[in-house]
Amino acid sequence: MFKENKGKKLIFGLVHLLPMPGTPYYTEGNVDKMMDKALHDVDALIKGGAHGCLLQSSDRIYQATDDTDYARVATLAAVGARVRSEVGPDFKIGVQLMWNCITPSLAVAKAVGADFTRCTALVGTTQSQFGPVTGDPYKVIAYRNLIGAQSVDLISEAAGYHFKSEYDKSDLQTRAATAIRYGAAAIEILSKDEAHNERMVRDMTELGDIPVILGGGTDVENCVRRMKYADAALVGTCFEDGNWGGPINVNTVKAYMDNMKSAYDC
Repeated sequence: MFKENKGKKLIFGLVHLLPMPGTPYYTEGNVDKMMDKALHDVDALIKGGAHGCLLQSSDRIYQATDDTDYARVATLAAVGARVRSEVGPDFKIGVQLMWNCITPSLAVAKAVGADFTRCTALVGTTQSQFGPVTGDPYKVIAYRNLIGAQSVDLISEAAGYHFKSEYDKSDLQTRAATAIRYGAAAIEILSKDEAHNERMVRDMTELGDIPVILGGGTDVENCVRRMKYADAALVGTCFEDGNWGGPINVNTVKAYMDNMKSAYDC
């Protein structure tokens, strides 16, 4: 995905789904509601000019392990398959079961023909409100090979919303380089502070030709500045007009993309 679009700034909208079966906050009717929401949001992203989406579970409380309930896998697969059937091949689709369910997400991606998944911790260990989250790259690589999902790109968080650590340039670069060595196609970075965000992105560029994706923090006003050194962005709350988990606004997507296209090849 990133190799074939080298030199192009890619923008992916986050499609936040409702709590799924098999989770504590699930309520009857959520599957139909999240299907409708996913189709609405993807339509808004396409009409607004975005390049793709990340279908992401939003269950409010999570396990910190790589495993999950079968019902969550089946539900995300059903939503992903429906979305895939509604869009053309040029619209990129990612799938992610939170908090760090990489192998279940790979299974969904393989089944529905998705293009990528996002890894909270492909390598290293980070703290979360649900307990420590520890990467298991051996398990991920072995399972990816087992199911033939090498075409599914892995976006590996190195510092961001979900992988949190004190800033240390050497540590950050080592974590990123290790993730790339173990199969990641891109490294995700995020700091709400623009200057620090740029510093970390430039740390990544020192490692060579590694795609860097911003895991948040961009909006209509700052996207051109923030995307100066990055290759792609995941955009959530901005496209939802500040209402996290709400519907994506096609007009906001269009305004964001118009600004990006005024400055970059998109």
